[in-house]
Amino acid sequence: MAKAGDQLAFRQLVELHQQQVRATVIGMLGPQPEANDVAQEVFIRFYKAMKSFRGEAKLSSYLSRIAINLSLNELKKRKKQQQRFASLTPNGKPLVIADQHQAAEQKDTQDMVQYALSILEPDFRSVVVLRMIDGYSTEETAKILQIPMGTVGSRLSRAQLKLKEILSTIVK
Repeated sequence: MAKAGDQLAFRQLVELHQQQVRATVIGMLGPQPEANDVAQEVFIRFYKAMKSFRGEAKLSSYLSRIAINLSLNELKKRKKQQQRFASLTPNGKPLVIADQHQAAEQKDTQDMVQYALSILEPDFRSVVVLRMIDGYSTEETAKILQIPMGTVGSRLSRAQLKLKEILSTIVK
């Protein structure tokens, strides 16, 4: 058993859940190089906290919560870096890493959806990733994000409208 320190059991847990964790992180951060680092960090954090895991939530939900938290931390770090770069620009405006013209040139639907997700605010993005990409129920999403179920519904609805708006400007 992994909780008792069995390395093989822990490795099997990682293998069983790594795709789901990776999908959550990529949903939050996009297919960036640091997404792999964050996905690995999820399992490192879980390994360190494994003895305190009480099993009140499903393991996949617990890992998703860690993945969302670490992804939000990475997004905050990115925002700070953009602000630092913005202070170096002549007009003081933040540098935009990807613009609509770049997104329009990307013909692959998955790339366009990922681009649209990257524009959403993190609170909305986390709900979309958990509900629509990872397939969690509204109740599970609420537990993972520690927000009321009504908030999950309203954020999902607003996020879908925003995604529709973004995608309609990309796909013409």
